[in-house]
Amino acid sequence: MTPNTIAIVGAGRLGTAMAGALRATGLHVDGPLGRGADPRGAGAVLLCVPDGEIAAAAAVVSPGVPVGHCSGATGLDVLADHEAFALHPLMTVPAGGGADRAAADGASPFAGAGAAIAGSTPRALAIARELAERLAMRPTEVADADRAAYHAAASIASNYLVTLEGAAERLAVTAGVDRALLAPLVRAAVENWARLGARDALTGPIARGDEATVSRQRAAVAERAPDLLPLFDTLADSTRALAGAAPDRHDGAPA
Repeated sequence: MTPNTIAIVGAGRLGTAMAGALRATGLHVDGPLGRGADPRGAGAVLLCVPDGEIAAAAAVVSPGVPVGHCSGATGLDVLADHEAFALHPLMTVPAGGGADRAAADGASPFAGAGAAIAGSTPRALAIARELAERLAMRPTEVADADRAAYHAAASIASNYLVTLEGAAERLAVTAGVDRALLAPLVRAAVENWARLGARDALTGPIARGDEATVSRQRAAVAERAPDLLPLFDTLADSTRALAGAAPDRHDGAPA
């Protein structure tokens, strides 16, 4: 079902990575082309443009071929009258030639990542699925009505995690601790969550019922980074709720 030729519109980070990775699978790729291009002769067109530019980019594509986008939060309606599909890589897109280096090594830079797919017709859905599989991604259908919730989950898991680690980094610096010392702790916590789920991966003073330590932590935040106090309180309350659903722990974990 994968077309013999696919045109990539959008020469930014994602379009460049997609074009290189798909070309490395043996698929003939036209592009990445600049925004506003109307590819002719392609079996499908994949728009790798910002969400706000999808409708305009789709409007200039001549009818008759399936047109897809790579947005996580956007439905298929933005592609108007085209036979539509969506393919959103659930990952941070490589930059600085990462896709080319991976292709040179014979590996897809998207390998192992999830991919949220959708299609307005069985053919369009099959194109999205097979493109994902060519890139060694794991395709999962996500309906239009669920895409905003799916993308919010992705943002929490990725973007907001980085924001949270930024807050931890700020506090660590006040104690003369470099963020590199926090990194193994972060990696272990993420691996435990991936393996066990949030309920069973939770450790630390709240999980152990040690509110005296939490109080000392809160006082330190109030003294050294008072603007982080609302975030600390919100996270502590959410952690208490999670701990209340978890079995008692007395594991002595340092976190």
